[in-house]
Amino acid sequence: MCEGKAVTQAEGEEAGQPLTVSSVQEDSFNVTDLNSLRAPLDIPIPDPPPKDDEMETDKQEKKEVPKCGFLPGNEKVLALLALVKPEVWTLKEKCILVITWIQHLIPKIEDGNDFGVAIQEKVLERVNAVKTKVEAFQTTISKYFSERGDAVAKASKETHVMDYRALVHERDEAVYGELRAMVLDLRAFYAELYHIISSNLEKIVNPKGEEKPSMY
Repeated sequence: MCEGKAVTQAEGEEAGQPLTVSSVQEDSFNVTDLNSLRAPLDIPIPDPPPKDDEMETDKQEKKEVPKCGFLPGNEKVLALLALVKPEVWTLKEKCILVITWIQHLIPKIEDGNDFGVAIQEKVLERVNAVKTKVEAFQTTISKYFSERGDAVAKASKETHVMDYRALVHERDEAVYGELRAMVLDLRAFYAELYHIISSNLEKIVNPKGEEKPSMY
């Protein structure tokens, strides 16, 4: 049990290190011109139909839509995702580690002096809340690929509809803001976990040693 305490205390001391202020201040997370995030869409734009064809009936054979080539993802967004996704996974794993550690420290319920146990449970509640929010980040990332893929598919199918092309760019710009917010939230989560664990470490490790509940 002592070994577990040492490992977790070290984890707590390092909790605020992976995401520092300098990480948020990197140029890649401080783009002011969102148009610079746009990726080229290699989707041919068809010529407008001649006036003589405007009154064609549905029975007449339609002209084939120009075929598209390979359509890669947005390299700038993918580069940001390569930075953010490992941090999301790391924080989730740290939350699981802390939750498991505290659960093993909760003593058997007995009569009297369960104040420390109440603090353990409160810390667990906060850590679980952070874990849930981090898992939502993973859902947001997956949703980006799904929504962008749908927009690209529509743009490549309905090549004459410019709004579908704009939708692809709008999705890229939107996810940039979401990723930047994720980084700021991850930093705040690390600070919160560090504070709550370090401030209540004695009560977490030895819940029966305190007579009064005084959670920070």
